Amino acid sequence: MAKTKPGKKDLDTYTIKGTNKIVRPGDCVLLRPSESDKLPYVARVERLEADHRSNVKVRVRWYYRPEESLGGRRQFHGAKELFLSDHFDWQSAHTIEDKCIVHTFKNYTKLENVSVEDYFCRFEYKAANGAFTPDRVAVYCKCEMPYNPDDLMVQCEGCKDWFHPSCMGMTIDEAKMLEQFLCSDCASDEDPRRSNSFPVPATSTEVQVQPKRRKR
Repeated sequence: MAKTKPGKKDLDTYTIKGTNKIVRPGDCVLLRPSESDKLPYVARVERLEADHRSNVKVRVRWYYRPEESLGGRRQFHGAKELFLSDHFDWQSAHTIEDKCIVHTFKNYTKLENVSVEDYFCRFEYKAANGAFTPDRVAVYCKCEMPYNPDDLMVQCEGCKDWFHPSCMGMTIDEAKMLEQFLCSDCASDEDPRRSNSFPVPATSTEVQVQPKRRKR
């Protein structure tokens, strides 16, 4: 553990101003942005420290939103997706507006209802060069895109692969009304298996995640 500077002391907790919510190291928080029309910053609390005047500062590890990364937001990024960066900083504790929860990708996909404070993270991100860890993720469908938990997908009863309705020439409403679904390859084989479901897809093939904008 890092040494505390003279006249300063580490704190175990901090109560968010104007609330009864208690923040501890390891918690995720929303911080007031520099511009009022911007979304709040998201960070993980690493340490709390008070000086001799009881001014509290918080050492944070920033989460980046996809649009804040060097590569920008891509089609497969979820609306509540964040990247855990290697960017650390000290901030006044007064900038903390609220607490939030950053789930693992797997746990996020199991949520029945996503609330305002729910986010998820599946990548770590190096702010200096835009590199991601892991640099490969599973891809699905004819479009070979990673899974976006905001998008509905249908499972082929033949090959068990997952597909976006739009990639199969269907609307979402049409997909929800299906009694069974076979992809074009399996349909040509006249596979007799039936019934359809819409859970989270299992691991498929992989694609390289590149720290640059996707070509349009």
